[in-house]
Amino acid sequence: MVAIIDYGAGNIKSVENAVRYLGHEALLTRDRERILSADHVILPGVGAFGDAMGRLKKYGLDETLREVVERQIPLLGICLGLQLLFESSEESPGVEGLGILDGHILRIPDGEGRKVPQIGWNDLRFPNPGRLFEGIPEGSFVYFVHSYYLRAKDPSIVTGTAQYGVKIDASVESGNVFACQFHPEKSESVGMKILGNFLAI
Repeated sequence: MVAIIDYGAGNIKSVENAVRYLGHEALLTRDRERILSADHVILPGVGAFGDAMGRLKKYGLDETLREVVERQIPLLGICLGLQLLFESSEESPGVEGLGILDGHILRIPDGEGRKVPQIGWNDLRFPNPGRLFEGIPEGSFVYFVHSYYLRAKDPSIVTGTAQYGVKIDASVESGNVFACQFHPEKSESVGMKILGNFLAI
């Protein structure tokens, strides 16, 4: 069973539909015991960093997610879910993230001909091997919707990058923790392959 963290953030149903399309049972939940008994856990999300952290704490999901990591249950953060795994975000000064991974979330800089938020397709580079990208060629395109991007403290955990005025750390892997700034559930066949790779771990 795949537990999808339900904390009131957007874009949860599309992740649920993608998991079921791949033949797995999906459960939208904020129940600690159900989350900790899952085979895989997904932290999706679209919205503001500070609001999302407030909801995670309100439901006690911050501690549950740390326990997921301690128990070595495969965890995948998507979009805002990636950002929440790190220490802080320029979007919400003074708000601490989960701190499961080391790094900070920065705003995409404005630039000529560059719209913020980035909405659309971008190609990936693979600076380090990543289990999410097995069988996927470098240069494959995935779908992004974001105004903020990750700068990971440890470059060795970065498995996918993209360029959008700056280098975006677009995917990370550390032990049983995986995350994508892009939306695999909206990235057609490449995205389904990425989700399938995660669910096979």
